[in-house]
Parts: sequence; structure tokens; C-alpha cells
Amino acid sequence: VLKPMSAELLRESFKIQGRNFDKAGEVSSEIKVILRDLSIDAANTRRTVIVAYEGEMNVVMYARRGTLTLILTDDDVSLEIDDEGPGIPDIEQALQEGYSTATDEMRELGFGFGMGLPNMRRNSDEFSIESEVGKGTRVMAKIKLDGR
Repeated sequence: VLKPMSAELLRESFKIQGRNFDKAGEVSSEIKVILRDLSIDAANTRRTVIVAYEGEMNVVMYARRGTLTLILTDDDVSLEIDDEGPGIPDIEQALQEGYSTATDEMRELGFGFGMGLPNMRRNSDEFSIESEVGKGTRVMAKIKLDGR
């Protein structure tokens, strides 16, 4: 039996400016407030915010700019992160825990330990990455609200 697709209850897009470490984390904090206000349970809110934060930080660290879109339905929370950045030449390698192309400056700020994409994948029920070198990257993550 096919279940009908659930309608979007909310769609909100947030702009992220690359290299702006002062504002890094603001989008994921805003998403946390939105999900709490909508009474999304704490475990799913936490998972969503982890994915949002890691995606936001990747845009800040590597891209010129990006957009994070939050989509909420009755069934799930989806995050779509599109950036205008260098792209990822080897996605499988980028998904390895500990693999990082962070600069020394990023590491000094406490970032770039190669856990961003693995954390995003681990906290998602569905996860995909599309990337074109020289153009940018699109990450899609879905957190199901039925407790998996």
C-alpha cells in the first residue's frame, strides 16, 4: 500500500555567507528554535540541528556562499544545503571520518576535524551528496519523525 506523500507544513531558506565565522552557527540555532516552537521532539530536533550545523559550517569554511533550506512535513524534516564552492573531488573520501581539507586557520578556530559529513550522514535517515568540482555541492538529508 502506497502512502500519499505528505504536504509541506513549512519551507524556509536561510542564506549562509562563506568565511563568516562570526555568524557561523546562527542558522542552525534559528532552526533549533523553529523546531522547538513546532513541538518537534527533542531527539529529532537534536539530530536535525547537528546536520544543519555541520552543513552550515561546511559552507562557512569552504564555499563563497550557500543556502540551507528547511522543509517540514508530517513525516519528516528535510535539509537541503546548496553551496557555491570548490566542490568535492572524491565524495567517498570526504565521507571518511577524520578526512579533512581544512586549513591551519580553520583548525585553530576549532573546526576541520573531518567529522562534518560523517556526522551529517550518521544523524540522517536519508542522506545524499552531489558535487561538481569548481561549481559547488548539494547535500540532502532527511530525518524521519516517526521515531525511525
